[in-house]
Amino acid sequence: MVKTMTESGTVAGERAVARCDVLGKPPFSDETDLLFRPWLGPGFIATVEAISNWMRQAGMTVRQDAAANLIGRYEGSTPDAPALLFGSHLDSVRDGGRYDGMLGVITALEVVAGFHERGEHFPFAIEIVGFGDEEGSRFPITMLTTRSIAGVLEEDDPVAAFAELHDVDGITVEQALARVGLTPRGMAAAKRRKDSVLAYVEAHIEQGPVLEAEGRALGVVSGIAAQRRFEIRLHGMAGHAGTMAMSLRRDALTAASEMVLAIERIGVAGGDRDGLVATVGSLRTWPGVTNVVPGDVTFTIDARAGTIATRDRAVNDILSALKDIAERRGIEIEIIPRENLDPSPCDPRLMALMKTAVQDVTGEPARVLVSGAGHDAMIMARLAPMSMLFIRCEKGISHNPAEAVLPADVGEAVTALTRFVRLFADDYSQTQGRHSA
Repeated sequence: MVKTMTESGTVAGERAVARCDVLGKPPFSDETDLLFRPWLGPGFIATVEAISNWMRQAGMTVRQDAAANLIGRYEGSTPDAPALLFGSHLDSVRDGGRYDGMLGVITALEVVAGFHERGEHFPFAIEIVGFGDEEGSRFPITMLTTRSIAGVLEEDDPVAAFAELHDVDGITVEQALARVGLTPRGMAAAKRRKDSVLAYVEAHIEQGPVLEAEGRALGVVSGIAAQRRFEIRLHGMAGHAGTMAMSLRRDALTAASEMVLAIERIGVAGGDRDGLVATVGSLRTWPGVTNVVPGDVTFTIDARAGTIATRDRAVNDILSALKDIAERRGIEIEIIPRENLDPSPCDPRLMALMKTAVQDVTGEPARVLVSGAGHDAMIMARLAPMSMLFIRCEKGISHNPAEAVLPADVGEAVTALTRFVRLFADDYSQTQGRHSA
């Protein structure tokens, strides 16, 4: 089969990468020497303004919802028609890469820009959502604004449970929202009606090495792994490092160290069973000075697997080990659940359309793979059928300044997504015809 990659796709890929590169620096980052774009920070606000302008140039109307998500709408041939949603996130982790999340938004923008340039419309609208908070890099909760759109915010996290969460500067979610004229309770107003959304599609860098190892630009996602996250708080006894005898210490940090190794051991013992992984990504000590035995430690656990059973078996083993270590060392332990996300399979019908689109563009059968990373799509699947397209990234590196993509790969993604929309439109028209017959 001959590739259908076009000159316009090449230009779109180069422009998309260039735009992501521009957005990777101040004023689109809160830091001058690294990329950090937390929800509602100065870099986030500047980014919303820049992308809003690009959306308008692409023939879209633009708004921000009650959770500060950015939404651009390209109208269909029928006024007020339901929408095919594209999206990903605008926020980044601290010292992150330029393409995680952002590339999905900008790639979708290039797709719409192409339709606008050709005057092409469909019996449905196309919307692009730039989600405000996927990473949880500012507040200790992820996908907060995605939950708002999906209508599961209060179901997952009652307002009282997240409004008072605070960032490292002590600013609460409620205070951060107030600075842009929003409220935690009002975020529920971002909820979309199910009948207003036909499907959700997300393009994203793979964040893994499979596509590069196989020499492929694109991959079709079959589903997203299950996740559970916890915050662990340990309380021992602080004391003078020079006078407190080793045998009498209740050192929260040495207890945490043993716990971290236990978590790693359990994750390794799971081997490759259903893609099990377990990570401690953050650890803080108190009082955190050289000459004091640490009295308090807080750390996080992130456990993931392809199935709920494998994930939960590992989590139970981990929590049991932590309690045993705490008891043996005379340390008080608090275990605070933060996330509990089920695996999210992609919609079979949308997957079939995406596989066809990728094969039409690349000239070979699409590679299908599971996402070990979480994405906005796993929450949006609770609102509408969901599909994902992966784009090759260099060495599988992500959440790192070394994150890199090839403009040619991004161009193929733009072309494949364009093809997907047309295939979706044909399928939609046939479905509507059957319903009206």
